[in-house]
Amino acid sequence: MVEFDSLAREDSVEWIGQAAHQPLSPGTRPLLPAQDPFYDPPAGFQHAVPGTVLRSREVKLAFLGLIPQRMHATQLLYRTTDRNNKPQAGVTTVLVPADQDPARPCPIVSYQCAIDAVDGHCFPSYALRSRAKGHGSFTQLEFVLISAILARGWAVSVPDHEGRDGHWGAPYEPGYFVLDGLRAALSSDRVGLAADTPVGLWGYSGGGLSTAWAAEVCRDYAPELNIVGVALGSPVGDLGNTLQRLNGSFWSGLPALMIAALARVYPDLDQLIEDHATVDGRVLLRSLESTNTAWALLRLRHRSLDSFIDQPLEQLIATPAVQQVFDDTRLGGAVPAPPLLMVQAIHDQVISVDDIDTLAQTYTAGGANLTYHRDVLSEHITLHPLSAPMVLDWLRDRFTGRPLPQAPVHSGWPALLNPKTYLGLARLGAVVARVVTGGAAGRPQR
Repeated sequence: MVEFDSLAREDSVEWIGQAAHQPLSPGTRPLLPAQDPFYDPPAGFQHAVPGTVLRSREVKLAFLGLIPQRMHATQLLYRTTDRNNKPQAGVTTVLVPADQDPARPCPIVSYQCAIDAVDGHCFPSYALRSRAKGHGSFTQLEFVLISAILARGWAVSVPDHEGRDGHWGAPYEPGYFVLDGLRAALSSDRVGLAADTPVGLWGYSGGGLSTAWAAEVCRDYAPELNIVGVALGSPVGDLGNTLQRLNGSFWSGLPALMIAALARVYPDLDQLIEDHATVDGRVLLRSLESTNTAWALLRLRHRSLDSFIDQPLEQLIATPAVQQVFDDTRLGGAVPAPPLLMVQAIHDQVISVDDIDTLAQTYTAGGANLTYHRDVLSEHITLHPLSAPMVLDWLRDRFTGRPLPQAPVHSGWPALLNPKTYLGLARLGAVVARVVTGGAAGRPQR
């Protein structure tokens, strides 16, 4: 820590375009992003171009924070942009296959975890690390899918797409964080990938929402990135509909977390909450800022948001402040340029299939090359692992340049009835076994 504190003091003088690097420090317990000086951008960082690496470090990863993995991971602090076009600093965790051949192109997948929280315990750059206390975050479970990407021989970028302040649900800026994380990974000498490396994007649920924003803004924001395919798993196509649908259900904790996050982004919404939240409501929102996703779900299951405000929820939803948030955060404002694979369960209890059907129609009408899989036998939780073989094979086809269909493809054949699903799940099971035993494939720790 003494060495890094010295680097931090040197950085605070002036940003001169040289990224300091922190070597692996075995045995140290990771700090939360709000407390870790690694996340503090150096002075003058705002003058760097988006995607510039500001600082890097080597970290040790562990499944559930407890089972160390024999792999090398590099974390990059980079310059990015928020939804108001103001400079920000983001962090991504980059992993490279152990047997990477410098003579062969190594694709990279930006995998967006379903962070779905404001609490830094759930951010990938913290939750994936050895000795991290991230229990209750979905991110730690998604380590298996990150390892499955590595097992395919592809590099992985896992960005903190909510930023340091946990802006879950904010429009546009998750896409900027994702794309600038890729720019940083491709420009870093410590990662060793070419600038024209084929790029894939993948995310599910909350991670699918951030992936969709990256897909919608990439044409204008990062046209130089060679994005060959985007996989959207049950993206939250309409936050307003989702909030009203989940209120009072088992999943009530998700809209509550969403409100806590968006109040940080929209001052008018924050003022509306201040004016109409009860004492218990204000206490709840403050507590959600340090609550993991699982605990929020358990605590608020079947609780209606009406019990925390002094007016019926429908009246507050009708106000201009809330309607602006709903309008801003709805996907479909731009048509993604890269080819798309979208997967959605018809009987999804979290994300309405009607919202995703509408999004698919919007993308198709705008000329997107879309393959849309509507699964009749799955639901929200099971579709993610069941669709993983399909997604990985589809990304493989994009990386190898297989021809795309000329017209949109709509498929309703259940993943459970596809023999390829079980072959893929067997491979995923082998990955799980390696992860659980601490042998996930990746570049070894130095």
